[in-house]
This record gives sequence, C-alpha cells and structure tokens, in this order.
Amino acid sequence: MKPLLGAVLAVSLWLGLAGEALAKCNARFLNPITEICWDCIFPISIGSISVFRTRPDTNNPSLPVCMCPGVPPRLGLSIGLWEPARLTDVANEAGCFVNLGLDADLGLFSIGKSSVNSGDGDETGSKWQVHYYYYPLISWLGTVVDGLCLENTAFDIAYISEFDPLWQDAELNNIINPEAILFANPIAQAACAADCVAASSGALPRNELFWCNGCQGGMYPITGDSNAHYGGVQASQTVSAKMLARMHRLGLARRTASSGSALCTPEIAPIIPKNQYRFQISRPRAATSGRYACSPLGASTQFIDSMREFPYKGESFGWVIWRKRNCCAL
Repeated sequence: MKPLLGAVLAVSLWLGLAGEALAKCNARFLNPITEICWDCIFPISIGSISVFRTRPDTNNPSLPVCMCPGVPPRLGLSIGLWEPARLTDVANEAGCFVNLGLDADLGLFSIGKSSVNSGDGDETGSKWQVHYYYYPLISWLGTVVDGLCLENTAFDIAYISEFDPLWQDAELNNIINPEAILFANPIAQAACAADCVAASSGALPRNELFWCNGCQGGMYPITGDSNAHYGGVQASQTVSAKMLARMHRLGLARRTASSGSALCTPEIAPIIPKNQYRFQISRPRAATSGRYACSPLGASTQFIDSMREFPYKGESFGWVIWRKRNCCAL
C-alpha cells in the first residue's frame, strides 16, 4: 500500500503543479507611452473635414461650429477623434489583472471559474473572467483636446466579473438581457456574416445588427463564454465585446460618436453602438502600429493572431478599447 500511496501523492502533486503552471497569470502593467497605438487616434475631424483618414470613421457633424446649452450658450468647434478610453482583462484564472500587473487571490469572494477549452464532445467553447477599467488616457496627458472633450473620470476598475453571478450563468443573465432569446436561432446568426464582412473590409460594423459580434459570431449570451473558440486572441476579443455590451446595458458606457446632443454630453445607449469602438490587443504582446493594430469591433483577428498566444506566459489577454468621441471643444 505504501508504494501505491506514494505514487498517488506524487501524481497529485504533479497535477497540482501542472495546473498552477497552466494558470500562469501573465500580468504586467500597461505602459501608456510605448504600448499604445498612437496612430490609432486618427482620423481627427473638424466638422466634416478629416485629417489622416487611414482608418474607417463614423459620421461627423456637417458644420465646424457647435453650440451647447447653458447661460449663456457656449460656442465651440465640432471635433472628432478616437481615444483610448477603456481597458479589459480577459483572464484564464480568477484574480488575474492582466493590464494592471496584479495577480490577486480573491479567495472565497470569487465565484467565477475559467476554462480555456471545454473539450466536451463537439463543444469547443471557452469561459473567461473579465475586468473592465476606465482609462481616460487623453485626459491625463491634457493634449489634443480641451474643454468638454476631456473625460472627467479617473482611472478605475469599474467591473470585476468574479463577483457577478450573472456573468457566470447565461440563464441568470437573461434578467438584464431578456432579448437574447430572440436571437438564439440560425436565421439571426446567419445575418452576422454581413457584420463580419463590414467590420473586416475597411468599413465599420453594422449597428442595426446589434446581436452580432462580426466574425466572432453572436453577441448573446452576454457572459464570459466564447462559444466558438478557435484561438485565445479571437476568444478574448469576443468576450471583451460582450463586456462592452454589458456595460451599455448597465448604463456604465455611453454613446459618444454622434452629431447630435452627444457633442455636449455623452448619451445613454442601452444597446451598444458598435461602430464607435476599436480593439487594440495589449497582452501578452501589444500591437502598436499598422493597419490592423486597432480593428473595429467584430473584425477578423487573423491579422494580429501571430505570436500573440503561447503557453505559460501568453494565455491571458489584455485589450485597449478605442472609442470615437465627437465633442464641442471650447
């Protein structure tokens, strides 16, 4: 019995160490200077005139002059730019704050579990934990824009999925997204092919197909699941987009790309306006330049997949979320 017990203990120890190694948290603080794709800020527009329009852009106000309510009313210039506004961690273990450089032991407070690959029969899905940050980098630097264009929020962790039971269960999540049952059919999902083409062909995703996540499939259920996992980069972008949709539903994200009242104050948008977002991967290895460094929501990840997922130190992911901002600069 002693040799048998010794073998069991040895195998258990080996499995424990292997499991710990597989769950390596590759957290490293995001460098706001060297790991940001600064050419992703373009195009910048004044009214309908754009500068360096090398990437697709949303519609801008037709007039260069704008007015915001007040006593007296305030006049300004209608400008538009893309700003790095939010961050997401998409982690393969609870408590891994990839962009923050922190591996926290959440202990009994964490109810979430992760599974990089389910491997259950024909299923090829994965499940992730996500953290959502406010990241008003342009406002920190105080450059490019001023006045109403500066976001007054501070750097903050706005959401930690490990504490949210709705993030862990698709049925519970229907409490805040009851419309999900309308799109759980082949016809609705087939329409997502058009969204994939639009996001990947030099255009922007289709806002009217709000239940679609472009080439990544459906947006619902808005949980930590990537139901068609074929790579960590693709799966983590999928889950980041779902997190954005969730923040819009909860009122923690707003419409900022508009020629209307959003010029003065961002508007509440319970349905995500997909075309105002771009995604730049930051972890394990940041994409800082090139046409595909910050792709529209739902675009194919094939152009940035290479060398951005690898064993042990490259299995959790970070994303910088670029947001289009139209504002009335004073």
